[in-house]
Amino acid sequence: MSTLRITEIFYSLQGESSTAGLPTVFIRLTGCPLRCQYCDTEYAFTGGEQMDFESILQQVKQYDTSYITITGGEPLAQKNCFPLMTTLCDQGYKVSLETSGALSIEQVDERVMIVMDIKTPASQEADKNLWSNLDYLKSDDQIKFVICDREDYEWMKTIADAHDLYARFQLLVSPAYGDIEISALAEWILEDQLEVRMQVQLHKIIWGDEQGR
Repeated sequence: MSTLRITEIFYSLQGESSTAGLPTVFIRLTGCPLRCQYCDTEYAFTGGEQMDFESILQQVKQYDTSYITITGGEPLAQKNCFPLMTTLCDQGYKVSLETSGALSIEQVDERVMIVMDIKTPASQEADKNLWSNLDYLKSDDQIKFVICDREDYEWMKTIADAHDLYARFQLLVSPAYGDIEISALAEWILEDQLEVRMQVQLHKIIWGDEQGR
């Protein structure tokens, strides 16, 4: 029987991406090979509970929503994440995947909306970016940059130009919580007239820094 180590399954508002604000079931998988300096889910690095697919589906079905987000940690660190996403798509759910971009997305079900980070230098994990993943993203997938400072912002522009990202994908730009003023990032984007979607973590605005959902 297929199982995954799960940190938590919970129902909340999506805080980020193009589905921000929509009631969503989050399935948070345990474990992550990265250690980004701004990580707000360190509690998902270890522990968790081993669950089979049927138990996961039973919990998901408690909530009346079409939207499911698979997150972590880094969900793709567990190989059974791939068949879980396919199972959820087969059940008719609108599934999104939040991934660090450090592990291959080649085998992700094409029905899944991928929100993939590109790690900036200030994350301290930029050397983990798996650039070949850009070849597997669909045009309606999203790339996310978490910006910690002006150097990160300028680096993001260089990367976006080098890989023609503005034309290929939806780009999400977020201020690292507590590291940079939201208004500063907004002004930079406007000054440079970038075709990106600036976003903030809606769940933290609603429930505060201590509430991860």
